[in-house]
Amino acid sequence: MRRTLAAWAAGVLLLSLTACATGGPMSDPTSSASPGRIPFETTTPGPIGSSGAPTEASPEQWDAIVADLSRRGVTGEPELVSAEAVTWPNGALGCPKPGMSYTQAMVDGTRVVVTVDGTTYDYRFGRGDAPVLCEA
Repeated sequence: MRRTLAAWAAGVLLLSLTACATGGPMSDPTSSASPGRIPFETTTPGPIGSSGAPTEASPEQWDAIVADLSRRGVTGEPELVSAEAVTWPNGALGCPKPGMSYTQAMVDGTRVVVTVDGTTYDYRFGRGDAPVLCEA
């Protein structure tokens, strides 16, 4: 029993020292001494444009746009310019406002662009039917 415990302790010590040694399995994964490993890199998402897949605005989304335009005092009949399914990089829906915090998770949604009397309105939808007017 004593001999088995000593052998086990020696094995644990050996594994610990091997893992912590320079160039061992726990070394810096981005070092050039580790061939075949690709360093972890991040990128900043580009602007959201007409890169989404064409889709249709749901009747609920269209009604929400019409109601929002009415609340803003916009009269006239809105005309659909485009509607596309987009996966937004976060809860800002591609249209962050200064000083606001947003959920940092991918959000499936829709971008609907309409015009009323020559003025363009860019609406964003997340998972629900509440519109966010993206104002530049």
